[in-house]
Amino acid sequence: MGFGKWIGGIVGFMAMGPLGALAGYAIGSLLEKASDAGGTAGGGSYGDAYDPYAGQRNSFLFSMLVMASYIIRADGRIMHSEMEFVRRFLRANFGEAAVSEGEQILLNLFEQRKQMERANPAAFRNTIHECGAQIAANLTYEQRLQMLDFLAKIAQSDGNVCQAEIDALKEVARSMGLSDKEVESMLNLRGNSLEDAYKVLEVSPEATDAEVRAAYRRLALKHHPDKVATLGEDIRRAAEEKLQEINDAKERVYKARGMR
Repeated sequence: MGFGKWIGGIVGFMAMGPLGALAGYAIGSLLEKASDAGGTAGGGSYGDAYDPYAGQRNSFLFSMLVMASYIIRADGRIMHSEMEFVRRFLRANFGEAAVSEGEQILLNLFEQRKQMERANPAAFRNTIHECGAQIAANLTYEQRLQMLDFLAKIAQSDGNVCQAEIDALKEVARSMGLSDKEVESMLNLRGNSLEDAYKVLEVSPEATDAEVRAAYRRLALKHHPDKVATLGEDIRRAAEEKLQEINDAKERVYKARGMR
């Protein structure tokens, strides 16, 4: 499967603005290799005319890789477990050929960050903020929430989320028009305690029963899998798993309060 079979070239909203500039560096060399090898860069199953959502999915993917490059390096290290999570995501959504190419895009982004920061230590961080604004303008709220969920899971993949990673997640979330509370909710989805469950529901233990019910209804609506269906079946299934984790948190809170 050639490069164009899963990314479809530089298409969708990532073709413009700061994401387009990063894509030109991170993806350009791969497109050249595909072209030199007689591949189909710019075409394939994610670029065919019958797929009206190809550009949106490709842009979601590349945007996630850009933000992942910032989260992965937040603690100054590139952990094998974090890279492996990205590999699994690429394999599940775009096939085996996407794994090595997606990994190369990440490595190119790491290198681009180094080059930018040599000239100005804040340059890449500023670019991430600009990319976040571009993502906020082009992806729906629910799609951005799903991207944040993936980024939180990358940070959690080594079994420990340090403060630098939490700060980076909140920084990225704010740039995409999301909140610190939504970051805390994502980070506590897999927790088992009652305290974790309250954070998932984005309410305090002092909230009234009515407030808890309203918070759950709000979460269930904005995290509904149908809201991200255009991004592909695997991403929709990931959203279903996330909603189940929200339901589990709700059940813990309801049980502790004697609610039904």
